[in-house]
Amino acid sequence: MKAALIIFLKYPELGRSKTRLAKDIGNENALKVYIELLNHTQLISKQLKIDKYLFYDKVTANKMLWGDEIYQTAYQIESDLGGRMENAFEQLFLKGYDRVVIIGSDCYELTQDVIEQAFELLNTSDAVVGPAKDGGYYLLGLRKLIPQLFSDVAWSTDEVFSATVKTLENLNLTFATTPILSDIDTIEDLTPELKLLIS
Repeated sequence: MKAALIIFLKYPELGRSKTRLAKDIGNENALKVYIELLNHTQLISKQLKIDKYLFYDKVTANKMLWGDEIYQTAYQIESDLGGRMENAFEQLFLKGYDRVVIIGSDCYELTQDVIEQAFELLNTSDAVVGPAKDGGYYLLGLRKLIPQLFSDVAWSTDEVFSATVKTLENLNLTFATTPILSDIDTIEDLTPELKLLIS
């Protein structure tokens, strides 16, 4: 079985990183937090024994120096979040992968073990979802493309996880969940370690 991890990210640039958080702590501090989140994402993913793809949000000459032998480079299409995720999954399923998991780069509680658990759960489930404390999700894993998961979803709301589960249930698909974790989107989400960066 061929498995792959999609990591959605932005190249860290002042004014383009964690814009909701920047409203409270300023662009420079938001960039510091985002760089730390990216470092964490690399730390928890680099040892995974699967193919890994960095999906940048725009075509840029700048790339993360994480090693081209470890991470392959890809690009998100111009669309809403659902369209961008659907396209990324589609690209990898067309390459012949049969288990694909997507994560972002803003979950400081995410670990290598949780990602590995998600791939393990895909051996027996059609989908796996990682619920976030804010009602969204920090991880989605699929064994095939399910377009219904990416349309008519109110992204960035507290209904994303529940709507995703409802869609899977309506399609009579099996799914599993990983632990509930917290995304870093607002100043209230900052951990003590991240607060130290901006103090």
